[in-house]
Amino acid sequence: MEFFNQIGKVALGSRLRRLTEKITEDAAQIYRLYRIELQPKWFPVYYVLSQGELKTITAIAREIGHSHPSVSKIIREMVKSGLVVEEKDVTDGRRNMVRLSEKGQEVTAKIQRQYQDVSSALEEVSAQATHDLWKAVEEWEFLLEQKSLLRRVQEQQKQRESRQVQVVDYTPPYAAVFKALNEEWISTYFKLEEADHRALDNPEGYILAKGGHILVALYEGEPAGVCALLKMEDSAYDYELAKMAVSPRFQGKNIGWLLGQAALQKARSLGAKTLYLESNTLLKPAIGLYQKLGFKKVVGPATPYQRCNIQMALTLDEQ
Repeated sequence: MEFFNQIGKVALGSRLRRLTEKITEDAAQIYRLYRIELQPKWFPVYYVLSQGELKTITAIAREIGHSHPSVSKIIREMVKSGLVVEEKDVTDGRRNMVRLSEKGQEVTAKIQRQYQDVSSALEEVSAQATHDLWKAVEEWEFLLEQKSLLRRVQEQQKQRESRQVQVVDYTPPYAAVFKALNEEWISTYFKLEEADHRALDNPEGYILAKGGHILVALYEGEPAGVCALLKMEDSAYDYELAKMAVSPRFQGKNIGWLLGQAALQKARSLGAKTLYLESNTLLKPAIGLYQKLGFKKVVGPATPYQRCNIQMALTLDEQ
């Protein structure tokens, strides 16, 4: 107990396993106490069958919330012990039905006193306890069905790692990173086009000198992502959000979202009212990010990119 008190809630699984093992060990001895040939792990399957209906393995698995392979294994063990029999479904010969054997039905007659004594013992424990374990388990099961523990940990991981991200303005030493990150993702899905070369080979002349801006995301000081705002002339839109790329090494750390948010904030500071972007629907995570940022599909101006099959825009004062 001292170990669990020291390590705290991060050992929840281990502590629950310890409690489960203790209860399961007692349950096995209780069955022996009442001379009942059951294993604790068989009980949910046994109880469903003890209600008297023929059942398929699929139906049992659904009813008790176990996997089909798990229930199938238990049924095989119970058949071997003589508690369960299998037979073909009279209406569909392809399906096996299971039911308690005569020996299994004898268990049902014997187990009633055990139920009574176990229930009384559990009521005694509950009366002595400060917290209602049964209600707590129900509540935890409900909450974890809504959002699993894994998902909750992933969210905490992303939040923690997001705090290690710093978005800074472009400076000349980042030119190689800006080019490399964009070449990497473009080459993975498409091919580099003339407009790509113009922006990536000379970002200072093609983007910055024309009133645009470039942002660089640093993760623990290392360049991890980039994006640009291109000033649009003679257009219904003020800036184009373009050349957004995150290194595969740093994906899953919320960097795309933080870059997007920083780009929107920078656009506002530059007096922009509208933003525009071009993408491809093959890039589903990117499209999802743009939608989350508030971009909506539009019919935009002529594009220099063959790979563009979707255009999106955002009105900043609606954010």
